[in-house]
Parts: sequence; C-alpha cells; structure tokens
Amino acid sequence: MRPAHVCLAVLVAAVWGVNFVVIEVGLDHFPPLLFSALRFLVAALPAVFFVGRPKVAWDGGSPARTKVRAWGWVVGVGLVLGVAKFGLLFIGMDAGMPAGLSSLVLQIQVVFTALFAFVALGERPGRIRVSGMVVALAGIGVAAVDEGETGPLTAFALLIGAAACWGVSNVLTRKASPPDSLNFMVWVSTVPVLPLLALSLLLEGPSRDLAALRSLDWSGAGIIVYVAWITTVFGFGAWGYLLRRHPASTVAPFSLLVPVFGMTSAALVLNESVSGLRWCAAALLVGGVALTSLPRVARPGGVSVPGSPAATGDPAQAPTAPPAAQPPRTTASRTPSTTTPPTRPR
Repeated sequence: MRPAHVCLAVLVAAVWGVNFVVIEVGLDHFPPLLFSALRFLVAALPAVFFVGRPKVAWDGGSPARTKVRAWGWVVGVGLVLGVAKFGLLFIGMDAGMPAGLSSLVLQIQVVFTALFAFVALGERPGRIRVSGMVVALAGIGVAAVDEGETGPLTAFALLIGAAACWGVSNVLTRKASPPDSLNFMVWVSTVPVLPLLALSLLLEGPSRDLAALRSLDWSGAGIIVYVAWITTVFGFGAWGYLLRRHPASTVAPFSLLVPVFGMTSAALVLNESVSGLRWCAAALLVGGVALTSLPRVARPGGVSVPGSPAATGDPAQAPTAPPAAQPPRTTASRTPSTTTPPTRPR
C-alpha cells in the first residue's frame, strides 16, 4: 500500500475506535434507540439522493430480478445491522457497558462471521482460523470475568448479541456482493430509521424522546454528525475505496487498530480504567481475530481459497462483484475455443 493509503486506513480505524467514546457521550443526550435512529436518518439524508439506486451483484437473471434482489438485500441487511446490531449496541452501552471494552468485545463478530459463513455459505475455516476463533473466544471469556467483577453482565451479553447480528449482516452482505459499498451502506441506512423510531416510542416513551429532541444543542448535533457522516459515510466510503484498490487481506488487518483507538480514547477522554484482566482479554481477542483474518493458502493444484468474508466485520468489505450489466451466457460461449477466454472479474 502507498503511504497515503496506509494513513487513510489508520485514520478510518481511529474514526471507528473513537466512535465508541462519542456514542458513550451521546447516550447522555439521547435514549439509545432514538440515538440510533437519528444516526441512520442523518447518514441516509441527503446522501441517498446522490448515490443512485442500490446495486448488488448480477446473478444471471433479468435486470428486473436484479433490482428486486437489490432491494431485498438492502432491507435484510438494514434490519439485521441497523435495527438489531446497533440497537443492541446502544442499549448495551446505555446499560453500563464501557466504551473501551465495547470496542474490544465487538471484534468477536469476526468469529460469528466465520461460523455463519460456514453454515450458510459452506466456507470451511482452516486450522489456523479455527485456532484463532478459540483464542478469540478465550479473550471474550476473560473479558466476561473482568466485566462480572466490575460491571453488569447483562450489558456484556447485549454486546455479544450485537456482535452476532453483525456476523449475520456480514454474511448477507457477502451474498449481496454490492459493487459500490458506499451506495449500499447509504441505502441500508434508510431501512432502520422507522423501525428504530417505533421501538423507541414503544420502549423509551414519547415523552422521553420529545424531551431529548427539545433539549438538542450544538453538542448533541455534533455527536449525531460524527456518528452519521464521519463514522458511516466517510468511514465506509474510505474503507470501500481501499478495498477496491488493495486485496482484502491487506486492508483487513488495519481493523485490529479499532479497539486500540477505542480503549485508548476511552481512557483519555472518559477516564476508563483498564485492568490487567482487560489487557489480557485484549491481547487474546486481538490475537485471535488476527489469526482468523489471515488469508488462506493455496490448495494443491494452484486453486486458491478466498479469505473469510468481511474479515473486519464491516458491510463495506464485501468483495467487489461483477457489474450488473453483464450479458447472460449463451450456449455458444461454452463451446471449445482456441483463444484464451478473458479473465472474469472476481
């Protein structure tokens, strides 16, 4: 990678790490479900009017079928990622989960992604990745022990649930294979707004929501802008830009810096203490995720096996898919030919 691209990857990791501190501060201004709804509302508007229609990989069907599939994947990822994952994350942090530990625990989504990809896509993890999962799970166990001594385990469990939902959304995004990650993420952001608002009115109450909106000040507005435009639009857009120019195995390891920035910024800004057990959990979890994120080696016979989907757990990291405008194959294309067939985009 060029130095400028390395700096961009580190900047995105820093933005995503600091985001947990911003969420922690934002929860002092908004109820968690309303906060999450506002985040997606601002992320979607006005960007949705400039990114074009949602796009997914062409599957050989008609253009109309491809459009229907695109909307289906957008709704599916939007509900799982936006409503379930971020809803659980914000509620868990509001229930007492520290920002720094949250940035660390969510990395277990890589393990969930590999497990769900095995079940749904038949992607078998190798021995190294299985070892990485075991190490990462050991780190989660140590973190649970530490949290059990200092904080509520219910909030910890909510973060594990958020990580599991993130894993499901990664597999859905893998199947959708959007050729434009920013376009896909902007449209995904439109889906959770109404469900989250409805859940907020039902569970948090209209009086609490109205009070939060009436007391909105420049600080609260700045928090919404950060989590929506900086973290979502800029973060996913820049990450997708890097993935279109470099192999995923080159870009993905930079995500391991997210909990580093998260725990450091939480210690500096929120004065969160980091116990010895937490440092041990961080070492095990980051090390396990690193092993899980390693690309597979080529099998005998020169057939390489791709790495795990969305190694860092972000929907923007689905592999670039063939353009939707490709014409369907014909019978003649299967006949032997003396010319070398063109290489199909992967």
